[in-house]
Amino acid sequence: MTEFHTERALDEGQAPAFYLTEEHHPEGSTMLGFWLYLMSDCLIFAVLFATHAVLGRNYAAGPSPADLFDLPLVAVNTSMLLFSSITYGFAMLAMERYEKKATLTWMAVTALFGIAFVGLEFYEFAHLLHEGAGPQRSAFLSSFFTLVGTHGLHVTAGIVWMFVLMAQVAKRGLIPENKRRLMCLSMFWHFLDVVWIGVFSFVYLMGVLG
Repeated sequence: MTEFHTERALDEGQAPAFYLTEEHHPEGSTMLGFWLYLMSDCLIFAVLFATHAVLGRNYAAGPSPADLFDLPLVAVNTSMLLFSSITYGFAMLAMERYEKKATLTWMAVTALFGIAFVGLEFYEFAHLLHEGAGPQRSAFLSSFFTLVGTHGLHVTAGIVWMFVLMAQVAKRGLIPENKRRLMCLSMFWHFLDVVWIGVFSFVYLMGVLG
C-alpha cells in the first residue's frame, strides 16, 4: 500500500510534504490496462479502414491510387517497419538475459528504422502535396491522409517513447519497472507493424492493382 509521509513535517512545524515511498504497479493490472488501450486503438483504426473502404474510390475526377502511389518506395518503407519489429524482438531477448548494453543497442537500431519509416512517409506526403493531391482534393485523398497520417503519428509517439525508455534503462538498468515498460512498448510497436501490413495491403496494393 502506498505510504505518504507527513508526521516529520508536522512535528517540525512545516507544511506537510507528500511523496511516494515506493512505486506499486501490479504487473497483471498494468498489462491488462495496456491491452485495453490497444483495443481502443484497434477501434480507431477499424473506423479509419471502414471510412477508406467507403470513400476510397471517390476521386472527384482527380488522381487515382494508380496515378499517385509509388509501390517500390512504399515497399521499402514497409521493410523499414518490418525490420524495426525484428530488431525490437532482439532487444526483448537481450532484456530477458539482463544484457543492458545489448538491449540499448537494439532499441537504438529499432528507433533508427522507425525514423527512416517516418521520414519516407513525410517524403511521400510532401510529394503528393507538391502534385496538388492534398487531403482537400477528394474524399479518397482525405481518407488516405487521415488513415496513413494517424498511423504515422502513432509511430512517431512510439519513437519518442523508445528514447525515453532508453534513457531510463541507461540510468536505472533493467529493473522490473523498466522491463514492464519495455513489454508495453513491445506490444505497441508490433501492433503498429500489424496495422501497417493492413494499410500496405488494403490501401496501396488494392488501390493500385484494383
